[in-house]
Amino acid sequence: MIGLSDSAKNYFRHLLAQQDIDNLGIRMKAVHAGTPKADCVLEYVESADLAGDETRIDCEGFNVYVEAASVDWLRDAEVDYQVSATGGQLTIRAPRIKGSVPGEDAPLANRVQYVLDSEINPQIAAHGGRVRLVEADADGVVLLQFGGGCHGCGMADVTLKQGIEKTLRGHFPEITAVRDATDHASGSNPYFRGKSGASAVG
Repeated sequence: MIGLSDSAKNYFRHLLAQQDIDNLGIRMKAVHAGTPKADCVLEYVESADLAGDETRIDCEGFNVYVEAASVDWLRDAEVDYQVSATGGQLTIRAPRIKGSVPGEDAPLANRVQYVLDSEINPQIAAHGGRVRLVEADADGVVLLQFGGGCHGCGMADVTLKQGIEKTLRGHFPEITAVRDATDHASGSNPYFRGKSGASAVG
């Protein structure tokens, strides 16, 4: 299921020995699984902190526990530790953790959501903003809602038209319109309050 190299096991043994806690183990779990932001988290775990439904991997002297909800996402993962002249590097390769890119036959909403998560939201996050898909209807109309620093921002329309709409139409020619469903008057912490500037995306 999950492969740990001998060097990774030795590295973990070294770390666990430094903690001087009986029966201490390593817990693995996936965070933001199925999205482009997915990552694998490792943490120390004592027996009393286990939920009881984890998958246990016997590593000859210690155990690695895979959180039940993360098992499928971390299937076929490989954990390795490589030593170099400047130190060491732990690497985790989990080919399933981000899920798969929706195929061309997937609903438009699924494909749009993937691009929002993988391309658009990471860009506007620099301005403290985010955008959420409200609807992608049968006529190709995509309805979005801004949040964070984009909620009430004076540049939201520019970001929508010159950045987000351009990006989405570049991916999906079947989109006929991209519209903003946000009540910008209620924005509590907009990134930009004025009327001029440049798009946060593009």
